[in-house]
This record gives sequence, C-alpha cells and structure tokens, in this order.
Amino acid sequence: MLFRSRTGAKCVWLVGHSEGSLVALTAAQQPQGICGVVSVSGAGRKLGDVMREQFRANPANAPIVDSALKALDAFEAGRHVPATELAGPLTQVFPDQIQDYFIDLMAHDPAKLAGSLKVPLLVVQGETDLQTKVDDARALAAAQPKAKLALIPGVNHVLKTAPIDRAANMATYADPALPVASAVVETIAGFIKD
Repeated sequence: MLFRSRTGAKCVWLVGHSEGSLVALTAAQQPQGICGVVSVSGAGRKLGDVMREQFRANPANAPIVDSALKALDAFEAGRHVPATELAGPLTQVFPDQIQDYFIDLMAHDPAKLAGSLKVPLLVVQGETDLQTKVDDARALAAAQPKAKLALIPGVNHVLKTAPIDRAANMATYADPALPVASAVVETIAGFIKD
C-alpha cells in the first residue's frame, strides 16, 4: 500500500466522523493494513432512520418533511426521485447527481459493520450532539463486544463544547474560532497510543 512505502508504518488508523464513520467501518471490512477504527459521532443505525429523525426534529422543516420522508423511502428501495418531485430546498439536499450515493449509504447497517470488525474499535460520542445520539454510540459499541465507548459530556456533533439548547448548539457550527474539544483529541490519541 502507498502509506507503507511513504511512512514505513505497518498499518493505519481509520477515523471517520459522522457519515465518515460509516465509510471507515465499511473500509475496515477488509482489515489488511488497518490498525483499527475510530468512529466519531457516527450513527448506530441506518442512515434513513437517522435522517428521518433529523428532519422531524427541526420545526422549520415542517413544510418539507413529507417530501423528505418520501425521498428517503425511495432511496432505501433503491429508487431515484427526480428533483422536480422534491419540495423546494430538498433539491439542494438530494440533487439528482448524488442520489446514487444516498441509495448506497442507506443500504449499509453501521451496527452490523461494527459487529463484523476484526480490528479494534473506539466509539466517540458527544453527549450534546443533536444529529447523532448517545444511543447510536451505544448501539455501535454493543455490536462489537471488544469496542471501547467514550461518551464526552458537553460536546456536540462538530466536536465543540456546546450546550444542549438547540439554537446555542447550532451556533457553534458556524464559529471557526471555537476549537475541537480537547477531550475528543485526548480520547482518540489515548486509544491509538495504547
């Protein structure tokens, strides 16, 4: 592999955040050259279920929820939805050119992937995350008996210190001056060093 020739390392750690957690779990199904996986703010259930919850949780989505749910049902069934059939802003969320990607993502079950890992797994989850939940992290960790679960108080989906209040939490997303919470960095580094 390229990384071996450039670094001399025997293996690499895959760290995936949010959707990237699913990518890392999928890539690690072929464990050759992989030291382990770190799932950060990853879903512990299929993406369609997570997205349904997210659409319903935001009151501002009321006018588009039905259209969004129909699109998610179609993607899970392996079908495309023409942009002309989507409610206004959903054409930006589910444009025609990336619907194959959504169809593929929705076919994977993160907990099943975690359960079949042959390499170490660390599941990191902020307790004030509004997008993926502590229950998602617990589901991933429960699927892999050797997994280590790290729940980090006061940390949101973008890994910043944030309150549970929705507006204040979301405000941290757009503030580049806020650093990644040190507990996240320390937890990941400690796991990889061990």
